[in-house]
Amino acid sequence: MTEEREASGNGRERPSTAADRRGRRSGPAPTGDGKGGRAAVREARPARASFFSRIARFLREVVAELRKVIWPTRNQLVTYTIVVLVFVSFMVALVWLLDFVFAQGVLFLFGT
Repeated sequence: MTEEREASGNGRERPSTAADRRGRRSGPAPTGDGKGGRAAVREARPARASFFSRIARFLREVVAELRKVIWPTRNQLVTYTIVVLVFVSFMVALVWLLDFVFAQGVLFLFGT
């Protein structure tokens, strides 16, 4: 396997363990403090902004996200609408047909 990596020429080595593949590094064993070896450090929370400033920030973020959207052209919109209408019509016809067949089957079995 190593020869194949050397022959490919990219110089990257495949991770050997699952932890390496997830990007974890092997390090010292966790301490017995019950927190998985992590120090109990609390970050100070920033002061809460006022209600109106939070609403304004939310609206600015909404507008920023809407600017990232790739809106369909008129031709794409017409095409997508036709596809949806055809699919919905097909599904309505299929459900109607199955309902009719099952209703006829029930009438045949139990009579009127």
